[in-house]
Amino acid sequence: MLASAELGQSLSRQSYEAELPALRAKLLQAHLDLRGRKFPVVLIVSGADGSGKGELVHRLNEWLDPRGVETQAFWATSEEERERPPFWRFWRALPGRGRIGILFGSWYTQPIISRVCGETKRDELDSALDRIANFEQMLVADGALFVKLWLHLPRKIQKKRLRKLEDEGRLAPDDWKHFKLYDRFAKVSERALRRTDTGGAPWQVIEATDRRFREFTAGTILLDALRARLDAGPAPAVGKRAPPPAAKPRAGAKSSILDHVDLTPRLTDAEYARQLDNQQAALSKLAWAAHEKKRSMVFVFEGWDAAGKGSAIRRVTQALDPRLYRVVGIAAPTDEERAQHYLWRFWRHLPRAGFTTIFDRSWYGRVLVERVEGFAGVGEWSRAYREINEFEEELVEHGVVVNKFWLQISQAEQLRRFKERQTVAYKRYKITEEDWRNRKQWDDYKGAVDEMVARCGTEFAPWTIVAANDKKFARIQILKTIVDRLRAAL
Repeated sequence: MLASAELGQSLSRQSYEAELPALRAKLLQAHLDLRGRKFPVVLIVSGADGSGKGELVHRLNEWLDPRGVETQAFWATSEEERERPPFWRFWRALPGRGRIGILFGSWYTQPIISRVCGETKRDELDSALDRIANFEQMLVADGALFVKLWLHLPRKIQKKRLRKLEDEGRLAPDDWKHFKLYDRFAKVSERALRRTDTGGAPWQVIEATDRRFREFTAGTILLDALRARLDAGPAPAVGKRAPPPAAKPRAGAKSSILDHVDLTPRLTDAEYARQLDNQQAALSKLAWAAHEKKRSMVFVFEGWDAAGKGSAIRRVTQALDPRLYRVVGIAAPTDEERAQHYLWRFWRHLPRAGFTTIFDRSWYGRVLVERVEGFAGVGEWSRAYREINEFEEELVEHGVVVNKFWLQISQAEQLRRFKERQTVAYKRYKITEEDWRNRKQWDDYKGAVDEMVARCGTEFAPWTIVAANDKKFARIQILKTIVDRLRAAL
């Protein structure tokens, strides 16, 4: 792919000045048209040192409407970023729908440099590139438009360009070091481009020897991509309610996984009090040990309405120092959150090293309530299983201890708790018309839960199905699970 960008292409000043006004006008109009559309544009600017990436970013910002573009420059990772999975710094920088995000440096930079410098092997590079390709495909499936530009320079031109930058005092610290590895950079970069050049996120290699050719070509590529998407007609509105398909048990399953949960175990008050003290004391000590060793934890609580998620979370937090944890309650997404990929509002709440985030409902809403209620189409929730598994695998690979709990109760027990909430004044706020409506869809939710547990119960982030007809038993089961897994991790 890089050989195609060593042809000596250039654009004369006369042609550039004659054609640029029309290009800028069309590009600006396309950008303005993007405002009313429900897809983001991810523009990646990568390539050789000295190829003019920074100049191109400045030029694009000059040509586009500044109110609808966000430029993110990625260089050295901060301490805050190093304490989270590598993609976290990119997850939170993604543009919202109707906006353009220019990424100067990206998720490609570190895998390429690490391989060139001999810090990783080829199979590790390929694994990183496959993850990148999957990540981009996830965003594309959600509607994102990708424009990926790679600016290339032949060796002789790059050497000349670096000398000029050095004379001007604008040379980056590692430019000459990287130039000595030019052949390795070319080989590794070529592999990265080929492996991540997909139909939904193709690479465009631009010969960067001539500034005017580089800028005009980049602007034309962006315009063509924008115009093609805009002229294709509006995509279905994200979050629009559609007729929900019935959630069915897994193919070949004789009964639901939930049918096999024994809901009869109970604890006496005395046994509960004894075990609660023991488990909370153990968790308190382990949480501080995890903090010292910079091990983070993520707890996910899902379950039926009135299953006792809130009271279980309180028993967990009672064992933790308030400085070490945060509880994130998930409700309907805000306008800001609807403008992003559905995982975005969870990505930004991931804990720093040594801390804990507790999600009261979570990203599994995509395959539960959004599926059953029709807020997500079949294509959206069907691909979410893989997206969620890859997301959780990244957390675990980074050292995050992930615990996922589904609190299971019977329909009869749920009805009893609903009626109790209606009669007890200080519990009345907990019961809503939506709770009663959801209860009527018990079988649909049951089928969705069954598939969720089967497809997202992985070896790195297994589900724990909690028998919650007895709240005391459920709380102890949850605490024991957390203690055992955290002890094993440490």
